[in-house]
Amino acid sequence: MNFSIQHLIKVFREAIDQYHIEDEVDQVFVNPYNGKPEEIYFHKCWIDTVQWHFEDIIRDEHIDPVEALKLKRRIDKSNQVRTDMVEKIDEKVRTYYQNVEVNAAAKLNTESPAWAIDRLSILMLKIYHMQEQVDREGIDEELRARCSGKLAVLLEQEVDLSTSISQLLEAIGAGQVYMKVYKQMKMYNDPNLNPVLYKAKS
Repeated sequence: MNFSIQHLIKVFREAIDQYHIEDEVDQVFVNPYNGKPEEIYFHKCWIDTVQWHFEDIIRDEHIDPVEALKLKRRIDKSNQVRTDMVEKIDEKVRTYYQNVEVNAAAKLNTESPAWAIDRLSILMLKIYHMQEQVDREGIDEELRARCSGKLAVLLEQEVDLSTSISQLLEAIGAGQVYMKVYKQMKMYNDPNLNPVLYKAKS
């Protein structure tokens, strides 16, 4: 990766802030980083942000069942796009480090850089929305205090996770850790592999 994790966090915050100007899942997406290395990361966080709000909407107990099913389909599609984008990020990271001489004793990490970055994007959303609850008007102080405690934990996680990702990338760059990119191979979205879908065609 050709920029720091702190810069990546800045990009994620920008995506989240931009979404919340209109705060509407169907708003037009405009990527300020078109053609730049940050483009895919901004887009990734935008997708996560839209999906966060999809998940809020579908939990409305009074939602129309037909609309809920439509929304569930949108969530499934969004999740597939998110997965595909994570795999593209891993490919970019691997390409960036492709000329690194891997040490004979190099280890394989259980989590790829992009999936750790995916967790960081979600964490930034958690921080944004927990801060929103801390600042919310009209709630009792007990709830505000609970939210403040949770926010403190999330902020600690931000430091720990960003540090861990930085250390992982440094280790990859030093040849101490090597990475592989495994496709998720989700079967339920594939009409040739989901039995409900391929049986319906026969």
